[in-house]
Amino acid sequence: MAGFYALDLSEDFMEELRETLADMIGPVRIDVFIGPNCNTCKDTYDLIKAIADSSPVRNGKRLVEMRVFDKSRQGDLEEFKRQGIERIPSVTLLDGYIRYTGIPAGEEIRGLIETIMRISEGDSGLEDETKEALAELSGRAYIETIVTPSCPYCPYAVLLANMFAYEAYKQGTKAVISDTVEAYENPDIADKYGVMSVPSIAINGRLVFIGVPYEEDFLNYVKAAIEGRLEEVAPIDMGDATGI
Repeated sequence: MAGFYALDLSEDFMEELRETLADMIGPVRIDVFIGPNCNTCKDTYDLIKAIADSSPVRNGKRLVEMRVFDKSRQGDLEEFKRQGIERIPSVTLLDGYIRYTGIPAGEEIRGLIETIMRISEGDSGLEDETKEALAELSGRAYIETIVTPSCPYCPYAVLLANMFAYEAYKQGTKAVISDTVEAYENPDIADKYGVMSVPSIAINGRLVFIGVPYEEDFLNYVKAAIEGRLEEVAPIDMGDATGI
């Protein structure tokens, strides 16, 4: 399995980034985990730094705060452990409850920026019924959304999973972790689930969606995962997916 992406930090991209982030309301912290012998760590660092540097300034500080942890620095290893980060590069928000395993490049940048904006605005955009259900969860749903940089549908699936994690975090249950897995950098994870099309979504180690799920269906599967009932439900092919 091989993939290709080109990190676009052109002036046109940077200007669009500045215009989008200008509407930020509250601060957002992004952690970047890098290390040696990593082909995409530098690009990941450059991308997140570009986002941070393009965010507006409030009270003398950028609204996007970037922290960097390097696996080669002994003092940084505790943060790897605290957030449960095992692979590099990784990018996290909300102390690791939203994470990207592999560079969030290509189409995935759109989903990352929208995630930043919604956290900054304090609104997940989910239906009230979904918010209420997420506030009542007790347990853990670990969502892996497997993506590729060229997939046009993937950012929509990722954003939905990220907002489930954000809403659960905001509600105080912290019952959902959303992990966006770049398939080309993590082929063993894609192979584990037999992924042939993206986005593919696994919850608690079981493939449940191919394509972008409806919010109501997604909530039902998250609840089933937490309640240990995933074996009772079959995977859904939503049709909006692309081959890898």
